[in-house]
Amino acid sequence: MRAFRKYHRTLAIILALPLFVTLLTGMAATIVSGWSIDIGISRSLLLKIHNGEIFNLGAIYPILDGIGLLGLIVTGLSMSSLFRQKDPKPRQS
Repeated sequence: MRAFRKYHRTLAIILALPLFVTLLTGMAATIVSGWSIDIGISRSLLLKIHNGEIFNLGAIYPILDGIGLLGLIVTGLSMSSLFRQKDPKPRQS
């Protein structure tokens, strides 16, 4: 259990900024295109940042984001009580 906490904490620290950037740019691109609100940044620039193309990581950035998020989900769920085996209650005579 402690190992999962350690991995989860490490993954969370590493992935906080990339996931936050992905979240903000995805929401902003949706707002710009869907609601026609001018926030001063073009939708194409937001999507380049969102996909990592602006950092020349367009081919791998979404995959790394996804793998990291999957790792956070797996370690988070393993720490929860969803998958723990419950001890059978002893019968009282």
